[in-house]
Amino acid sequence: MLESQNVMSPLSDIRVLGVTVYLAGPFTLMNLARLGAEAIKIERPGTGDPTRSNGPFASSSGYSDTQVDSSYLSTRFLKRSQGLKSVTLNLKSDRGRKIFLELAEKSDVIVENLSPGAMKRLGLSYDDLKSVNPAIVYASISGYGQTGKHSGRKAHDPQIQGMSGIMDVNGAEDGPPTRVGFYIGDLVTPVFACYSILAALRERDRTGNGQYLDVSMMDTLASLMFMENLEEAILNDEPIRQGNDSRSGPMGLYHARDGDITITVASDEQWERLSVALGAPYLINHPKFQTFLDRGKNVLEARHVIQELISKYTKSDAIEILEANNVPCGLVRTVNEVIEDNHFWERGTFREMKSAAFDVPVPGIASGFPVSFSGGSLPENRGAPMLGMDNSEVYSKVISMSQTDLEGLKSDGII
Repeated sequence: MLESQNVMSPLSDIRVLGVTVYLAGPFTLMNLARLGAEAIKIERPGTGDPTRSNGPFASSSGYSDTQVDSSYLSTRFLKRSQGLKSVTLNLKSDRGRKIFLELAEKSDVIVENLSPGAMKRLGLSYDDLKSVNPAIVYASISGYGQTGKHSGRKAHDPQIQGMSGIMDVNGAEDGPPTRVGFYIGDLVTPVFACYSILAALRERDRTGNGQYLDVSMMDTLASLMFMENLEEAILNDEPIRQGNDSRSGPMGLYHARDGDITITVASDEQWERLSVALGAPYLINHPKFQTFLDRGKNVLEARHVIQELISKYTKSDAIEILEANNVPCGLVRTVNEVIEDNHFWERGTFREMKSAAFDVPVPGIASGFPVSFSGGSLPENRGAPMLGMDNSEVYSKVISMSQTDLEGLKSDGII
């Protein structure tokens, strides 16, 4: 991590309201909070985000299969809510809607990931909020977008992976379509949402006007997938799924005597270095492997030749000789090996899990922000919030509610 004594909070003057559930919306809020924004999660009174009830639960004393009390937070909620504030508000009530509009009038950004049309039915669409705050930036995250023939379909990450085509790309050539092993649609889409929000805020600085952002998980994955030349593979009647190999040449997974490694050969120069490293300089000018296109056309044979050479080495010996010849390579590690690698802890990629209910960490690994800034470290946060724990602070600070008002709203089921 870059050394710095300063703490920088670049979004400290930005207030974000989030009507968010499950993962894509909360992770968007969490990333803005990491950069210093005041990220306020609006939750249903009594129950909150559905993931709050999904065990196991964590406290300072360990894990529990049951939620012993309100301080025991779902491990899934903990991971997705670091640094957020939680307020409860019944948006289906007229009073709750009015309070939300008052909060929005004093905010900069709205993030929501309900089903398309849900916020409009609540009377809280972009047009409704723009009428009280023309400068508001309003981001709607959904599976398929707010328009188009698929927009009305229900979707979570598995459906998006299937509908985007990414499952068709992933998996072995002779195997079935395969889901990526984590919620890639739910996690990558918020990155696009966040920098689009920042771009909209920058545009607002110039024009004074906010705008509406329609963020689609399916569009996100499809756009990323076609950074690969898939249309050429289809045109040439080549298999789409490549498993651990690459259609671009003999890149991918190789088996050493005691484990697996990966090798990348993305240029003629890298092929030359690989050939020399493996004691096979005759491969450099071999007519079947001489150019990038040659290796692509004869990829099975090229992989076979490389595999025979790699199989003579242990994985550590293979990595040593490849790195000595500047060939991109790496070990294939288990998740547990990654957890135990100090690299991630020293750089802040992995962090202790925090819960705002406790002054000490709770079990689990929190994902840190994977970028180091030379101007300073990002602000620390208190962890994930208990349901409604910030009602008093937010409602009194933002819209000047008294304690008497809050007590009345609570007894009426509004907060």
